[in-house]
Amino acid sequence: MMKRMIFLLPVLSGIMWGSGGIFVRTLTELGMDGFSVAESRLSVAACILAAVIFLYDRRLFKIRLSDIWIFALGGFCGILGVMLAYNAAIKEVTLSLAAVLLSMSPIFVLFLAAVLFGEKITAKKLGCMALALTGCVLVSGVLEAGSGMRWSVRGIGFGVLAAFFYGLYSLVSKAAAEKGYHAFTMIFYCMLISAVALFPVTDWGCIYKVTAGGGAKMVLFMLLNALVTSVLPYVFYTLALGFMEAGKASILAAGEPVAAMVFGFAFFAERPTALAASGLVLTTAALVVFGRPEKEVFEVLSYAVVTVPEKKTVSREKEKKLTVNERKKPDGI
Repeated sequence: MMKRMIFLLPVLSGIMWGSGGIFVRTLTELGMDGFSVAESRLSVAACILAAVIFLYDRRLFKIRLSDIWIFALGGFCGILGVMLAYNAAIKEVTLSLAAVLLSMSPIFVLFLAAVLFGEKITAKKLGCMALALTGCVLVSGVLEAGSGMRWSVRGIGFGVLAAFFYGLYSLVSKAAAEKGYHAFTMIFYCMLISAVALFPVTDWGCIYKVTAGGGAKMVLFMLLNALVTSVLPYVFYTLALGFMEAGKASILAAGEPVAAMVFGFAFFAERPTALAASGLVLTTAALVVFGRPEKEVFEVLSYAVVTVPEKKTVSREKEKKLTVNERKKPDGI
C-alpha cells in the first residue's frame, strides 16, 4: 500500500503542474508579466517552506558548503532555466507544441540517469515513455487540421532546452536525496535562489497593485498559486525521488499536458477533440501500466506458462508412495 502511495506522488505533481495555466492566465489578464507571475509564486513558496521548516525541524536549514552546487544547479537550471526557456519557446511556437516539447523531459532523464546513477533502461520504461509521449502529442492538438500550429527552429530549440532543464532537476534532486538532504531542504533553497535571481527584473509595483486591488481573495489566490504549482508538486516529486529511480518519476509525472487539458475544459470551457480524448486515454494507460510492478503485469502469463497444477503433483507423489508401500507389504496380508 505504501509503495502505491509513493507511485502516486509524481502523478499528483504532474496534475498540479498542469493546473498552472489557471493561475498564469488569471494573473496575466490582470496585467502581470511572466517574470512577475513567476516571482509572485516563487517568493511566496519560499516563505511558506521557510515557515514549515522552522516549525517542523530547524536542522533542515543546514547544508554543507561542498553541496551548494546542487542547490544552485537546481535553482538556476531546474526551476529558473525551465521558466526562461519555456517563456522563450512560447514566443516562437504555439502553446500546445511548447507543452509537448516540455513533456520530452523523460527522454533526457532516462538516459542521463543511466549514465550518472546506473539506472537500467528497460523495455517497460521505453514502452510506457513512448505511449505517454504519444498521448501528450494527441492531447496538444498539433496533429489537428486547422490547429494553426506555429513553429520555428529557435522555438523548438528553446522547447527542447526547457525539457532538458526540467529533466535536470530530477537528476539534481536525486543527487540531493542520495546525500541525505530532506525534500524540504532541496525545494526551499532551489526556490530561494530562483526568487533572488528574479528579484531585479520583477515589477513589484504591479504585484502590489494586483494584490491590493483584489483584497483578501487575491491574497488567498496568491497562496494557492504558490502551494498548488510550486510547494506541493515539487515536494511530492522530490520525496518520490528518494524511493524510486529518476526515470520512473519523470515518466509518472508526464501527464502534465493531459491535466492541463482537463483543467482547460473545467475552467475555460475548452472542449477536447476526439484525438485529444484518445491522448488522454493513452497517457493514463501508460501511467497505470508503469505504476504496476512487472510481476503483476505479467502474472497471468507467468502462471499459465510456469506454474504446474498442484493437485496433479500431489496425486502423483501419493500414487508413488502407495505403490512403494504395496510392494513392501508381506505376502498374505
